[in-house]
Amino acid sequence: MPRILGVDIPREKRVDISLSYLYGVGLERSRKILDEANIDCSRRAKDLSDEEIARIVSVIQNNYLIEGELRRDVMQNIKRHMDIGTYRGLRHRRGLPSRGQRTKTNARTRKGRKASVGGKMQRKKK
Repeated sequence: MPRILGVDIPREKRVDISLSYLYGVGLERSRKILDEANIDCSRRAKDLSDEEIARIVSVIQNNYLIEGELRRDVMQNIKRHMDIGTYRGLRHRRGLPSRGQRTKTNARTRKGRKASVGGKMQRKKK
């Protein structure tokens, strides 16, 4: 299984699909990387030589932020928003959606499980 920047990419898939297993690399970016490294997109990852893998790694390291560096950058941006008290930062701090979604209903992924309210017994009117 080829390793690129500490991540095992699938051997049996095409190279452009396999590269998308890296955080920060989608299909479009993987095709750009392969074009810059002069590697055919339709080849399988298991067919890559060590020299071709080295070319892919050098292109990624020289031109793109991916994996740990990108995760760190994203977390620093979120922390910066929280520290300066922007609206987005407050939403992150409270664990609510930060991009304008509704929260009266839905938003359960961000808010967590619904908190149950104590059950009241209703009295019958006389």
